[in-house]
Amino acid sequence: MSMKRVERLDGIGLLVERYDVFLLDQFGVLHDGTRPYPGAVAALSALKRAGKTVVLVSNSGRRARPNESRLIKLGFEPGSWDHFVSSGEVAWRSFNDMAASGKLRPGIKCLLISRDDDRSAIDGLPFVLTGAGDEAELVLISASEGDRYDLDHYRRLLAPAAARQVPCFCTNPDTIMLTANGPRFGAGRLADLYESLGGSVTRIGKPHKAIFDTALALAGKPDRGTVVCVGDSVEHDISGGDGAGIATALVLSGILADTSDLAAVFEEQQAWPDYIADSFSFR
Repeated sequence: MSMKRVERLDGIGLLVERYDVFLLDQFGVLHDGTRPYPGAVAALSALKRAGKTVVLVSNSGRRARPNESRLIKLGFEPGSWDHFVSSGEVAWRSFNDMAASGKLRPGIKCLLISRDDDRSAIDGLPFVLTGAGDEAELVLISASEGDRYDLDHYRRLLAPAAARQVPCFCTNPDTIMLTANGPRFGAGRLADLYESLGGSVTRIGKPHKAIFDTALALAGKPDRGTVVCVGDSVEHDISGGDGAGIATALVLSGILADTSDLAAVFEEQQAWPDYIADSFSFR
């Protein structure tokens, strides 16, 4: 049982007074994938006007640029964040480094699990795409279309690769995603499925250390006491922020919006936020 005191906030105003660097999740904090949450556009712009360093840190399997373009299309002000770090960007740079050093063979057959046929996760990499699990030499799970397909669809696709112990990388560890049709299983759930079929998975993104290290390096390696991580997932944002040694704030606009027993979630994940707010906004 944690003895940590969780402070309830009315908006993010108090965080602005206490912290200089903000690591912000996007889905569930700034927007739901379709539209911004009320007050989020204004709050993000206000952070920059207040002189804060803002790094958006997302478990998106897409690279940084398409994520930033989407934010602008949704109505967020260009320049209202300093850096964007996605798990897809971290993975792409890692694969690119391996290719440059000869550790990644050119022409390797990649089974890419993405959304809306998005290929930004592998653009410029020496992969050859295959749609067949029995041909794949590498599996990259960057997103889920759990609002279009059921798990049996993915089981049929992934089982031949898992049975052959093909290396799998998951660049979006979120097990739940927000869609226009409500919550659905995310890419992280597909990674769990791959493991259940006998394969092994390397997960890239929150709560794992590499993405936080990248974000903090871009922020100028600040004193961690001046940093707060704001997210809607206890499993990814709060646990990851704890592991990085920074303060955490849980917002209830995303996947926990309808959760009545937050204490049970904290106990299950063994992670407790420093703050809870209903939304990322000024009240």
